[in-house]
Amino acid sequence: MQRALGAYLTVGLAVTGAGVPVVPPLQPAAEHARVLLAGAESSLGDGTALIMGASFIATPSQGWLNAFDKLYLQPHGFTGDMRAVTTPESLYPFTGPFSMTFDNSTTQGQQIILDAIKAQIAAGGVTHANPVVVSGYSQSSTIDSLLMSRLTAEGVDPHDVHFVLLGDPSNPNGGLLERFAIPDGNTPDATSLGLTFSGATPSDISPTDIYTYEYDGFADFPKYPINLLSDLNAYLGIVFNHIAYLGLTPDQVANAIQLPTSTTDSLTNYFMIESPSLPLLDPLRLIPVVGNPLADLLQPSLSVLVNLGYGSIDNGWSPGFADVPTPLGFLPPQSVLDQVPDALLNGLQQGVQDAFNTLMDPTNYRLISPQTMDYVLGPIINSAIAAFNLDGSPDDISNYLSTFLAGAANWFTQGFGELSFTHTGLPAIDMASAQLFTLPPLAVELFNTEMAAGNPLDAIGEPLAALIGLAPLMLVGAVI
Repeated sequence: MQRALGAYLTVGLAVTGAGVPVVPPLQPAAEHARVLLAGAESSLGDGTALIMGASFIATPSQGWLNAFDKLYLQPHGFTGDMRAVTTPESLYPFTGPFSMTFDNSTTQGQQIILDAIKAQIAAGGVTHANPVVVSGYSQSSTIDSLLMSRLTAEGVDPHDVHFVLLGDPSNPNGGLLERFAIPDGNTPDATSLGLTFSGATPSDISPTDIYTYEYDGFADFPKYPINLLSDLNAYLGIVFNHIAYLGLTPDQVANAIQLPTSTTDSLTNYFMIESPSLPLLDPLRLIPVVGNPLADLLQPSLSVLVNLGYGSIDNGWSPGFADVPTPLGFLPPQSVLDQVPDALLNGLQQGVQDAFNTLMDPTNYRLISPQTMDYVLGPIINSAIAAFNLDGSPDDISNYLSTFLAGAANWFTQGFGELSFTHTGLPAIDMASAQLFTLPPLAVELFNTEMAAGNPLDAIGEPLAALIGLAPLMLVGAVI
């Protein structure tokens, strides 16, 4: 472990001192099977799909439903009807001061979607072959994750429900709510924020398909947050990748990589959609003419250093089993660190070649190049079109604003009812409280756990990694 620490620090110093990191090209994930979703092992049938929104989107639009159906349901054989389900989808502090907390929002969301499932089953026609299909995206994926373990107790056959989740914050190996569910198996909560790190989506209750867009910081957070580059890339992945699922192309989704699981008869399939660009470089790609060549010069090398935060030099996801709950760690394995020097040299060569090719491409000299559109703007614009479903007409805009304001009003109506001495509804105060009264005890508990296990280096490193991983998110939340 001492050798690993030395190697990791050497890489960090090299990056800081050189100014321009050099690393190997992104390697194709040849060892993973690419999935043609049209050939999925079981059809979703012709029943009803209950479609929820995501944080900030209480009621999904018809465009949202259509995009979800086209990209993630039809490829699995779904031929039924869809119904929008309104859930709170509040995310304090990002939805504003005094808005409803995440925990309260997901609790209410569980009851709403459970009632909708029961009503659908009571209407008849639901079977294992024609289940109730329940969607999740971002927060609503966590709603589904928390609901799964309640189904049997609520009198619902879990096999009568098929979940399809996007950008799942409860993803077992990468979800933010599992990465920081530490020490392993715990579900710590930040009382002042109304946020519980509730752990992983169950993999063995209901048939489930989970899609993750590589580098999505909510669903694909680095395993080793001590890597600041990887953390920053993941947080920018929230900005660029987490919001893009409904704007991806059918080919991107069809070419998703099915990740390995710990058992061959898992009820859950995990699909990783590869990102063509590091979110860390997406702002650079928005600069006309010079942005893409510079990004292409840096990406092969920078990707290795970013991927190191996942315990890999090739891929932006953790190499462990996708269904195994995996909290954060301190340092990647020595075997991975040993590959870094050669990878950096290879990356420098690949970056120079890629940058030259981009400079020679006449389309690079447009105000918005096709590469910028494909890598950055296209998925976001298409997602916005799907989410807001606006055609520009006054009636369409009016209807959208009316729906959005109704959802927002509920955030604050409910949020004011949650105010207490420990939760003030003021982001700066509540974030400071979390940093003073939640993170230190968590760090101490993690330290004691690792010391008791005979891991003194991890006892120091893992609490530090946790603080480094969470601090940027709390800082942003404090100033909103």
